[in-house]
Amino acid sequence: MQKISFLLFCFFGFVHFTFAQKPDSVKSNGYLSGAVGITNNGISLIPTFSLDKPAAIFDMSIGKSKFSFDPELAFSLRGKPWYFLFWFRYQLVSNNKFQIHAGTHLGLNFKNTVLPIDGNSNEVTITERYLAGELSTNYSFAKNITVGIYYLYSHGLDPTTVKNNHFITVNANFSHIKLGSKIFMGIAPQFYYLNQGEHDGFYFTSAFSLSKGNFPLSISSVINKAIQTDIASKDFVWNVTLTYSFGTHTLCRNIN
Repeated sequence: MQKISFLLFCFFGFVHFTFAQKPDSVKSNGYLSGAVGITNNGISLIPTFSLDKPAAIFDMSIGKSKFSFDPELAFSLRGKPWYFLFWFRYQLVSNNKFQIHAGTHLGLNFKNTVLPIDGNSNEVTITERYLAGELSTNYSFAKNITVGIYYLYSHGLDPTTVKNNHFITVNANFSHIKLGSKIFMGIAPQFYYLNQGEHDGFYFTSAFSLSKGNFPLSISSVINKAIQTDIASKDFVWNVTLTYSFGTHTLCRNIN
């Protein structure tokens, strides 16, 4: 717990330093935003897989014009790294009705394993590297209703990784549903297909959020249910997350 407290101290220290700068130190056409979430169960970018223990997830987005850099760092609450994603994204099309963006990332996945060292068995953390690319399309039916298709391909670079992963979703987003004078709800359901070489599966997942206008804290939850699969994973997972957001753009962790 001391390790995660130190991580939070460093993160909020950076936030304070960033926003203590003079307004003209950041160009008006650029932005910086971010969020830190604490959850009872870390659920990964592909919701089939979860940490099965409490986690802290740090998101940040630094952008200008159509480009953005979006790092995402996840740790267990014992301070052990879980995964790091370093996203680079580009907005191909953006208008009132239709959006398309493409992105790529280097992903680092940290796993604990037992290895023989000097004749003894020792638990060590190994790093698995992935290169990934994504393509996302969204169409707005109304001000707060969008539907879309998302595709993510990742390639494992190390011997212990899955070499080819295909993640395809059909999703919707119902945002800013008014529950009171200042309380809003969001719902983001999706069906997805996951292929990992000889294994594949179909799943349903949904994210739910509650927020208050002009208030940095929000509560969200993700559920994931297997429909039909032969991939080794839990049939049903869920979590609850408390998130603190900051910056010129609201940043909420999505499920895709």
